[in-house]
Amino acid sequence: MKGAGIAAWLAAAAGTGVAAGLVAVSGPGVAAATPGCVPWTTERVAEGYGTLENLAFDGRGGMLLSESSLTGADGAIRRLEANGSRTTAVPEVKAPGAIVVVGDTAYFTTGNGFVSGLLGRSDGTIDALDLDTGAATTVETGLTMPNGLAQLPDGDFVVSRDIGQSTGLTRVPGSAELPSGFAPTLSSTNGLAYDETTRRLYVATTFNPVTTIAAVDIDHPDAPPRRFDLPGVGPINSADDLTVGSDGSVYVALNVAGTVVRLDPATGAQCTIAAGLPLISSVRFGSGPGWDPNALYATSFLGTVVKLTPPAS
Repeated sequence: MKGAGIAAWLAAAAGTGVAAGLVAVSGPGVAAATPGCVPWTTERVAEGYGTLENLAFDGRGGMLLSESSLTGADGAIRRLEANGSRTTAVPEVKAPGAIVVVGDTAYFTTGNGFVSGLLGRSDGTIDALDLDTGAATTVETGLTMPNGLAQLPDGDFVVSRDIGQSTGLTRVPGSAELPSGFAPTLSSTNGLAYDETTRRLYVATTFNPVTTIAAVDIDHPDAPPRRFDLPGVGPINSADDLTVGSDGSVYVALNVAGTVVRLDPATGAQCTIAAGLPLISSVRFGSGPGWDPNALYATSFLGTVVKLTPPAS
């Protein structure tokens, strides 16, 4: 989901009574425990950013952050180090979306703005940041509100869109071929995470009546994917970005609900591992010097970065 639509979202939430629950938290906290589900502790790592849409680790000690203004007109890719040092990796990025690091390159989407999605503007791109030189180049143009981003084993990209007339997935070939639809049965698509072990692309849906995590077989993308429904009303949950852990579980940020849910695709078991995280937008496990590989790091539209630490085994 895009931070530029916060005002519209809060107005809608107010009509359902959700807005009253969107209260910022500070300091450590834990989620309410459920049977068989142990909550993780939360600790604020950074604050004071603009709207944070996404994060990824560059493997060199930096956390890359997609930052936008509330309108989405201004933005940048920021870099945060574990010691708190902040720099700008790519300035003047219009409405940046997801970030995916592949080797020495960080790919990120632009044009992930509320108005672009609503009006169907094809002003979105996929850009590449060379982590060695700091040079940024555009590798794909003509996309409409590319939000989530994943790269498949053959080098093709998949982008999502959750606002507008067409809210499905688009496959963006690495060759000269034109982009095309992907997993056509899905709509209101948002977070994407590819699991190389199972060759499944996990997809979160945002505004559908029921929140769904879909597991798309990338070898048979036209076949109906396996679906996992999460409790609660879809728009009130507002599933945003997700990631796959080393344990094979899928971890999804529920933006308006302010929670993180862990899903075991093998059994369908679910657990809310963290709560009280208003407008949470993205989650990733730590990677690289200074970042805990066992902890999840989460961004929010409120400009915060939070660390989620699992209980001691």
